Amino acid sequence: MFKALLFSIACLAFLATTNGHSYHLGSCPYVEPQRSFNMQKMMGIWYAIEKTGTASSCVVYNFSKTDEPYEYDLVQTSQHFILKYTPIEHVYKYTGRLTVPDPVTPAKMSVKFPLNVAGSSNFTIISTDYDSYALIFTCQKLAFANRQSATILSRDKVLDKDLLIKLRDILSENEIDPHDLSIISQANCPKLNNESHVIDIDDETLSAKTAGNVIRGTGNAIASGAEFAVEGVGTIINKVRSDKKPEK
Repeated sequence: MFKALLFSIACLAFLATTNGHSYHLGSCPYVEPQRSFNMQKMMGIWYAIEKTGTASSCVVYNFSKTDEPYEYDLVQTSQHFILKYTPIEHVYKYTGRLTVPDPVTPAKMSVKFPLNVAGSSNFTIISTDYDSYALIFTCQKLAFANRQSATILSRDKVLDKDLLIKLRDILSENEIDPHDLSIISQANCPKLNNESHVIDIDDETLSAKTAGNVIRGTGNAIASGAEFAVEGVGTIINKVRSDKKPEK
């Protein structure tokens, strides 16, 4: 038992150095969802202002309805530079599916992305006024631990500092460390309707069999496992490319 605990701690230490999300031993913590939540008012574009340990820029969330009751599409886009030696950026577009397990608490959902090989994650709307800000917490149970991420969203590309302080305080009240958040740049971002250099990842275009081909199509070998949501393919590609020298 003691050896298993040491192994778990060692795994967490390794993951903390290789992934921008926050890893913790045990099950996912309980966070208080927003009461009287109305998912219909969440529809549309949100800009990510701060997110747990991400290196991405221009992160955008887009919530939309589906034909199924209590199910929604969540499209996340983010920008990565494929080669650190050249200013060529790729925009990664991920389409995940949000599901409400219990309509009594609609702010507590689960989310599944195509590259998330470990399964679905808890997805909780902690606080929002629908018009200016939203605070989201996701958590995924792993074998010996859990993987957490908090995100502060805004309807505009900037958010009032007083609101940021308020939302960080709410994270602290839920025993989530706000110091883990990274500032996301929304400056000089590509237009959302510009399909140039877009890698689109969803259940219709990507299966377990074709996942490797999508990543190899960008000139890379697939890594073992996959990080979820925004970090996804962009992180894998950047890791592979960072070890290569530019061709002469």
